[in-house]
Amino acid sequence: MARLEDLPLTHRLFVETYPFRKVDWSPGARLAKPLTQCRLALITSAGVHLPGQPPFDLAFRGGDFSFRELPNTLDVRHLRISHRSSDFDQTGARLDANLVFPLDRFRELEERGEIGGLNHRHFSFMGSISAPGKLLKDSAPRVREMLREDRVDAAFLVPT
Repeated sequence: MARLEDLPLTHRLFVETYPFRKVDWSPGARLAKPLTQCRLALITSAGVHLPGQPPFDLAFRGGDFSFRELPNTLDVRHLRISHRSSDFDQTGARLDANLVFPLDRFRELEERGEIGGLNHRHFSFMGSISAPGKLLKDSAPRVREMLREDRVDAAFLVPT
């Protein structure tokens, strides 16, 4: 993991002066049942998408706030990455997308009975969104409602 002093001057100045939002995470969510009985979904901010889906818009000022729906049946070897951050070293993720979207690892957990099951769909966002207003007002609530409709008990977030 890079440390702040490892970043180029422009990136360091951005991080040091960016007006991060303050979010109250309390009281937080608690599982109502054991993981062995839960349906889980994965959410990544690696900007992964399938070949037939549009890539995330790297030129979108403030960051592309859209999301891509990823079916549980996908082969992670087919995933593509469109992410605009120059600080996101994609080398490993391009060799094994499980590093940023660990679907195969969760399938193993499901096979061993360590989780109740996987949802029929998962979601991908592009991280590095410097203007998250539309993400917070539109995209994230839409995904929340889709997860509720699917009766998902927990989401595993994979930040990049």
